[in-house]
Amino acid sequence: MLVILPPSETKSDGGSGAPLDFGRLVLPELNEVRSRIADALVDLSGDLDAAQRALGLGRAQLAEVDRNADLFESPTRPAIERYTGVLYDALDHGSLTRAGKAKAADRLMIGSALFGVVRATDQIPAYRLSGGSRLPGFGTLAATWKPVLSPALDGLDDFVVDLRSGAYLTLGPVRGAVTATVVTEAPDGSRKVVSHFNKHYKGLIARELVRTRATVRDIGKLAAVLTNAGQRVEITSPTEITVITH
Repeated sequence: MLVILPPSETKSDGGSGAPLDFGRLVLPELNEVRSRIADALVDLSGDLDAAQRALGLGRAQLAEVDRNADLFESPTRPAIERYTGVLYDALDHGSLTRAGKAKAADRLMIGSALFGVVRATDQIPAYRLSGGSRLPGFGTLAATWKPVLSPALDGLDDFVVDLRSGAYLTLGPVRGAVTATVVTEAPDGSRKVVSHFNKHYKGLIARELVRTRATVRDIGKLAAVLTNAGQRVEITSPTEITVITH
């Protein structure tokens, strides 16, 4: 089983790893695009106003441009420790047992506008680039990534649970992957798609999928694992589960 997480805008600082080395990242067939985007991101950092516009930054976020400028020199850390925020708080990788962390290393990938996708253990620097950003000299990032990222992910011989959404899902959809929708259910039975806590519940899904000892190779087993963990889950299509909250 492979679980693909969305990235986060917020990222931790620092790290103790050597500077970025594309040769050590998963799926080396993505390195040509990774390199082009990274070079463009560093070049963009030389023009503060252009970087602010392209990256959608407010005045208080201009330190993000410095992160991009230092992309090839700054220290790295495992991707699962680099990304922060609601989903990663719910996943709570640091509290996993040694066995859980080993499963996380084996089962988790994280989508990225810069890297396409990385393994949980891939060493990456802090950076700023969103799925909807437009870099000078490029079309949309989806148009750049999809021709190479989708075939690379389709070639993985795994049952895939894709927890990405929005712009990150369009970067490289995975054929046959199972997605998750989170909804709230009112007392009258009506349902509404969750927005604010969506990432929290997806983090809980990911946590259960790296803790389970079960072999998950189909949507039925996926639903059973989450149900056994106390979540209310429905299979709403051959490639979609719905998690119901209150």
